[in-house]
Amino acid sequence: MDIISTATVLFLIMDPLGNIPIFLSVLERVAPERRLRVLIRELLIAFFVLLGFLFFGHYILGFLGLSAQSIKIAGGIILFLVALKMVFPVARSAGDTEEELDDEPLLVPLAIPLVAGPSAMAILMLLSTKEPERMLDWVSALTIAWVITTVILLSATGLQKVLGRRGLIAMERLMGMILIALAVQMLLEGISEYLGAFGGPV
Repeated sequence: MDIISTATVLFLIMDPLGNIPIFLSVLERVAPERRLRVLIRELLIAFFVLLGFLFFGHYILGFLGLSAQSIKIAGGIILFLVALKMVFPVARSAGDTEEELDDEPLLVPLAIPLVAGPSAMAILMLLSTKEPERMLDWVSALTIAWVITTVILLSATGLQKVLGRRGLIAMERLMGMILIALAVQMLLEGISEYLGAFGGPV
């Protein structure tokens, strides 16, 4: 994948539009004068967590001895499952990811798992393992996806007013459909490479 397509995949996985209602719900418990600072802090934490998985996660996969083909197939499956949840959503709330807290959130749930979720971590590990020589490309793609996600979440209140609940749901499902197509493409490429590696039909 090139930088733009990788950034698109990461952006779709981060799902900022789908996370807007949860972010607003969690931030309601934070003092108004602290909300912007808390939001920026959590987004920065998420970025550095994802960056850590990009640079060090491939050591875990290398230790497990996974092939490039299995990594690509696994990536396709992960993306497909994430996309299905976007197209056929299950009701989500802040309570799904944390206990009720009286203080402001730290790390959970805004940074992890809402922005830096297991799916994003897994995809970054797969990319860095499959093509470690393109690490600068992957960092650029992650940064692009994170910046767009940050802009959307910083504009969460305004976007919710403009798009409304139905608009946000429609946008999330459209993003899910795009992600399904990308997931199927990745899965087919992985299977094709696997069959080709063993001399089977491609």
